[in-house]
Amino acid sequence: MAPKRVVKTVKNPDEQSTHAATKSASTKPAASNHAEDGKLVILTGMSGSGKGSALKAFEDLGYYSVDNLPLELVPRFADLVCQSTEIERAALVVDVREGIRLDRFPAILKKVRKILPTRVVFLEASEDALVRRFSETRRPHPMGHGVSVVHGIRAERKRLDPVRNVADVVLDTTKFNVHELRAHIIAQFEQGVGDRELTISATSFGFKNGVPTDADLVFDVRFLPNPHFVPEYRKLTGKHPKVAKYIRQFPQTLEFLDKATDMLKFLLPHYIEEGKSYLTVAFGCTGGQHRSVFIAEEMKKRLQAEGYRVKSSHRDMPR
Repeated sequence: MAPKRVVKTVKNPDEQSTHAATKSASTKPAASNHAEDGKLVILTGMSGSGKGSALKAFEDLGYYSVDNLPLELVPRFADLVCQSTEIERAALVVDVREGIRLDRFPAILKKVRKILPTRVVFLEASEDALVRRFSETRRPHPMGHGVSVVHGIRAERKRLDPVRNVADVVLDTTKFNVHELRAHIIAQFEQGVGDRELTISATSFGFKNGVPTDADLVFDVRFLPNPHFVPEYRKLTGKHPKVAKYIRQFPQTLEFLDKATDMLKFLLPHYIEEGKSYLTVAFGCTGGQHRSVFIAEEMKKRLQAEGYRVKSSHRDMPR
């Protein structure tokens, strides 16, 4: 019989931060830590255990994420994922909002696993921790219906028993904060190994339209000569070879790119160490058409050469 992992947090500094305990499971293959074993992740568990934060972590890892998909539609969703050329991995939440239909979860899971590799991650926490979390958020328990939070929690545990019994991973989040939970999900499910599992967005923008709200780092490149004032370049963009050649000819352009690249090469490993999986580096000029576009494209090439996963986007560049 395959082992089931129950992961718990251990706060004693003399112990490991997490440990695994095993117990008997149903006749299904043992789950591994490799993300490839879970093209579909079904995220479930107790209300207040952190499913929302966990789903956001999966989304940051590139999973196509769906919350509260009706249980009867899960096999159809799995089939769509299997046939899709755009969705590589998916994560969805199934929880007590399904009501008595959760009794059918094990049977539906068997159907889904015939379609594509699937892992079930069950989040739970101690009764005291769940009561405290509901008290802090002042949200009613979904199974409350006029009864106390404690009664709702106990009723939910009973309702979720069929789901917990078929889970591949049971994660106790009692002593996790949001950041620790996110880091744990990323460590367990990110594809590949090493220190390059970070998606970087090199974005261009025009200051006249405001700084992008999602920018983590902002560079102002308005110190570079502006191609806008060269009539033959005015209607072109920083992607055009003539404009790129014009901007590249100035010594301050190369010097800026070298210094900015060095700074990012220093910063990125530290961002990764802190658990960041997505970073937006924004380059701004006046209109977001020439200089910032060129610099963003050049930085994309440089960071890709360093082994990072980088995409570029141009918010204000004319289409």
